[in-house]
Amino acid sequence: MAMEWNRLLNPGRLCRPEYPEAPGREAYLQDYDRILFSEPFRRLAQKTQVHPLYSHDHVHHRMIHSMETCSVGRSLGSGVGQALLAAGRITPDQVLRIAGHVQAACLLHDIGNPPFGHSGEDSIGGWFAAQFKAGAGLAAQVPTDQQAEFAHFEGNAQGLRIAGRLEMARREGGMRLSYATLGAFLKYPCTRQIRDAVCSAGPAPYAGLKKFGVFAADTGLLDEICAATGMIREDAGWYRRHPLAFLVEAADDICYRIMDIEDAGAVGDLDRGDVAAVLEDITGKPNREEDAAMPLGERVALLRALSIGAATSAAVQAFLDNYDAIMSGEFDGDLIGASAKADAFAELQRLSVERIFAARRKTELEVAGRQVLHRILDHFHGLYTDLAACGWDPVRLGKEHSHWTQLIRAVDLDLRGVEDAYTAMHSLADFVSGMTDRYAVKVRDMVTGSLQV
Repeated sequence: MAMEWNRLLNPGRLCRPEYPEAPGREAYLQDYDRILFSEPFRRLAQKTQVHPLYSHDHVHHRMIHSMETCSVGRSLGSGVGQALLAAGRITPDQVLRIAGHVQAACLLHDIGNPPFGHSGEDSIGGWFAAQFKAGAGLAAQVPTDQQAEFAHFEGNAQGLRIAGRLEMARREGGMRLSYATLGAFLKYPCTRQIRDAVCSAGPAPYAGLKKFGVFAADTGLLDEICAATGMIREDAGWYRRHPLAFLVEAADDICYRIMDIEDAGAVGDLDRGDVAAVLEDITGKPNREEDAAMPLGERVALLRALSIGAATSAAVQAFLDNYDAIMSGEFDGDLIGASAKADAFAELQRLSVERIFAARRKTELEVAGRQVLHRILDHFHGLYTDLAACGWDPVRLGKEHSHWTQLIRAVDLDLRGVEDAYTAMHSLADFVSGMTDRYAVKVRDMVTGSLQV
């Protein structure tokens, strides 16, 4: 059974399926604007991409990475769309819709990431895991079958929670993005519980099960999105990826692999000559003699641009080569790994692991970031513990613990919907993961009495 583009490109909105498209304001355009103007997206400007708390003007943060990814995603969608149109598989209007929904989903793809990059995810998950292991306090009251989604905190799942629940005044459906954009966004269309049940302790049998992208509380949103787009559901409760999710993933892979290498050259973690050499593995050796006076940094920038173009073309071809398997949900891999540039990107990954992620300054700042997040989580865990003792009544909490009222006001903490240990711990994770790098440091300093006044 193959998925169908008429359903995959469903412009209906989450929790508002009959919401009409306005002339000249197709769903993907409205999606893009809603994401772009949201506060969680704005905060990405002060969140780590790879290098935490860097003052270098040209090092990427999450917002710039997201903007670049959505640009590459649009090119991927357009390339695939034009080829499918020529093959008679889609209509001219669907070419624009494919490109537009991929672009919007790319803009959204990192919106759930916490401060300090992927080390921030590990730090938040590590704190929860320690609470569960200790078996004490409010966190330990979270039901056992729901603990894994905290102990393995996942920015992808937090992204769906933001887009589908927390934003736009927490109305039903959150931002109410289109089904097509949300389907493309769902890189891992499963909960942690289902993922663990399917994989057990072994390797994931499918690319969409390598991680999880949905919290248990948001299972209804997942089911609504997947039913509306015709994504293939397996009996165990997980879904095969939306075909456009592979393009979003490829855009992300292209941008972060190539730009991480360029950034490493800019900050001195890699020699720029080595950066140029590895990028030439993607572009191919030049067939003409280069300008000997060209600064090395400018040469790297040129090779970066050419590499993105070459990788984009290769990913489009990989999608077309695997089209039938992708549409039937049988493709188990990633487009870059299935492309002619697979070996060159494997070398980029090797350099990242050996030279960039292990760089001394990055490591030192990640250790510091972990301590920042843990101090905040420790302190605010006490607030939620007292809220539980007050019967989950914020008014009573304020009367019995006035110092918490001050802290709630100081950080504008949102306690709506907190009614048990599970919702309390999600509220705590919402608060901490939503922080920017610098704001996390500020809150840490405030609660420890170290704030500069």
